[in-house]
Amino acid sequence: MASNHVYIDAPPQAVWKVLADARSYGHWVVGSSQVRRVEGSWPAKGSRFHHTQGVGPLGLRDTTAVIESRRPKRLVLEVRTRPVLVARTELALDAHGEGTWLTIRESPFGGLLGSLAGPLLEPVLSFRNFESLRRLRRMVELRADRT
Repeated sequence: MASNHVYIDAPPQAVWKVLADARSYGHWVVGSSQVRRVEGSWPAKGSRFHHTQGVGPLGLRDTTAVIESRRPKRLVLEVRTRPVLVARTELALDAHGEGTWLTIRESPFGGLLGSLAGPLLEPVLSFRNFESLRRLRRMVELRADRT
């Protein structure tokens, strides 16, 4: 399991507001190039969005679905980029002073790379999630500055 965390200089409600915008994932998730369609009331349990990972003809089209949603504390997703990877991704928000500690835990369990879960895949996912959290922090803080 890859685990990363970041401090965001905004309250959990502001972080949740970005997480609750399914279309934002195409901007802050590394590798995601587009959110094509949203089904249900994102981020309610059972809702999903259709996304493209990668670029151009190399893009893989698949879905991300909500397994659990507890506003503004926890969001658990099943992220699919088949045939390459299927993973459970947990986002946990903890208030800290005026800001938020956000932790992401990603556990691969399927797809071609799912069998590499552990020592080989964990550093790659950690690096990817480090950059994704950096982008998310910037997006949240910029939005908070405008209000």
